[in-house]
Amino acid sequence: MYEQLATASPIVMYWRQGCGFCSALDRGLRQLGVPFEKINIWDEPEGAAFVRSVARGNEVVPTVRIGDVALVNPSAHDVLEAARRHGAMQ
Repeated sequence: MYEQLATASPIVMYWRQGCGFCSALDRGLRQLGVPFEKINIWDEPEGAAFVRSVARGNEVVPTVRIGDVALVNPSAHDVLEAARRHGAMQ
């Protein structure tokens, strides 16, 4: 288990109920100590619209936003690497 890491900008995971890939990413991010917010696209129309805007009109989840960067169906390590590369992880 890793220590909780500080972030300079929020990491947001867009997900939906019953998505196995979403559950796996949630678990992986927690194990790596990556702080993140979650938005259920079935409950938040704005979240669903964001996902469609970066996934060619599809509601592909999990999708992760780190500032201006979007990752569609990433692994936890992909999110951690992107967060470090884009200055979201201190």
